[in-house]
Amino acid sequence: MTILKINGKTHKFNQDPSMPLLWVLRDILKFKGTKYGCGKGLCGACTVHINGQPTRSCVLPVSAVEGQEITTIEGLSENIDHPVQQAWQELNVPQCGYCQSGQMMAAAALLESNKAPSEQEIEMAMSGNICRCGTYPRIKEAINRAAELATEVK
Repeated sequence: MTILKINGKTHKFNQDPSMPLLWVLRDILKFKGTKYGCGKGLCGACTVHINGQPTRSCVLPVSAVEGQEITTIEGLSENIDHPVQQAWQELNVPQCGYCQSGQMMAAAALLESNKAPSEQEIEMAMSGNICRCGTYPRIKEAINRAAELATEVK
């Protein structure tokens, strides 16, 4: 039996412990916000937080995260009022939208550790998340806006 803490709740299941976390999230627990992209941990579409750190869930065996805090896009906020979510909506960032949950999770982790990142820090933090539509300028603008919103909230 594997016990996972996802978005503040405990989930138990009996599956192969080598199963990637992404499959558990999407196929067993029905958290559909986290996306399957490349399946090799290269594109970032499957990014979730493990103990607050952005992590690729498609290559991570579920046995490696038992007992750790896992946050998916669904757990970023209850009312879609996280500053990153607000900025994404305000600036209409997504084009096709497929990579956006991973982008938002990477951005949220960046802003949690750096409240006012420079342009270079944003580019470095987001460099592992690929957007086939090329929305990078809007993503960068949204991260800056989310940093402003986070300051306004507090």
